[in-house]
Amino acid sequence: MIRRCRPEIHLKLPHPSKATTRWSPFEVCMLASSSSVLRRQHFLVRSLCLGGGGNRKRLNDIRSMACDSEAENVLRAIAPPLDQSKYKGQAGKVAIVGGCREYTGAPYFAAISALKIGADLSHVFCTKDAAPVIKSYSPELIVHPVLEESYNIKDEEKEQISGKVLAEIDKWLERFDCLVVGPGLGRDPFLLGCVGQIMSHARQRNVPIVVDGDGLFLITDNPDLVSGYQLAVLTPNINEYKRLVKKVLNCEVNDQDAHQELQLLAKQIGGVTIMRKGKSDLISDGDIVKSVSQYGSPRRCGGQGDILSGSVAVFVSWAHQHSSGAGVDSTSQMNPTVMGCMAGSILLRKAASLAFASKRRSTLTSDIIELLGRSLEEISPAC
Repeated sequence: MIRRCRPEIHLKLPHPSKATTRWSPFEVCMLASSSSVLRRQHFLVRSLCLGGGGNRKRLNDIRSMACDSEAENVLRAIAPPLDQSKYKGQAGKVAIVGGCREYTGAPYFAAISALKIGADLSHVFCTKDAAPVIKSYSPELIVHPVLEESYNIKDEEKEQISGKVLAEIDKWLERFDCLVVGPGLGRDPFLLGCVGQIMSHARQRNVPIVVDGDGLFLITDNPDLVSGYQLAVLTPNINEYKRLVKKVLNCEVNDQDAHQELQLLAKQIGGVTIMRKGKSDLISDGDIVKSVSQYGSPRRCGGQGDILSGSVAVFVSWAHQHSSGAGVDSTSQMNPTVMGCMAGSILLRKAASLAFASKRRSTLTSDIIELLGRSLEEISPAC
């Protein structure tokens, strides 16, 4: 029983300072008092206190579950209530900038995920070749065929067309609560140049930006596009993260000091929030480091990163709404972009786990998307 434990347990927290914090057994248990993992934590604490092998692993398990519980609590805090007083647009207006003739699935996955989670409106700004295909996937999406690729225009027309693209998107920018840049964007030089200008204009209007996929390729070549912009979120996978570390820190990735390295990287880019995707998603804004480790799915079908970018966009917009009207609670002082990343990570992992439990090896991205709503409801019921 808990009363047989030693007076104190020492846990080493995942903080860059590597400081040791002293938690009582009661505090360890209470870390997830509102979570479904509480009984498992009681068991781990009891096993730890009674001795035996594997104590280090048990401590890591407790720490991981405490972080996951925190992510669920953040999601509950920022998810807006549903009531009759709401009108269209208050739950979020998200735009995806991406989609070219080769890649039409990625922007669709990001945009439809945003709607499945609870955004009211989801737009896609893509190339003219991609627009009919993306429109055919779902009538729920608002698709704008305004982007252009080099093969479709003459050199002497590029400046004029670039201006037209920017002017068209400028008309919409101030309406959005968050912009997602990169899903299915491709690497056409002219297209990337236009998107860089779009990001600069979004910064001028203080629109939060989530950068994923080929948007990260653009950022790695030109970090100044987001440098110092604290409303920016980068969501690199392992290879994208390696390129970013090499460009900004001029070194190789050091997994032994992953927390410290991520914190330094975020700080070097001026306080942007970075979510390093992996077995555990690590999130830092240069000041703090958070981790989400809940088991998701071993099935690594393409498109899950696009779900995440669309999800994070919605949660970031909700987190900013929450922070602007929050009272004094455990989330009131946390960076909204960090909160959005934590919520997006825990939701995707839960949905992926449910999908894999049902479909196993045949699990597809569309299966995960269909379970986003159920996963959200289990963590934060609408009523």
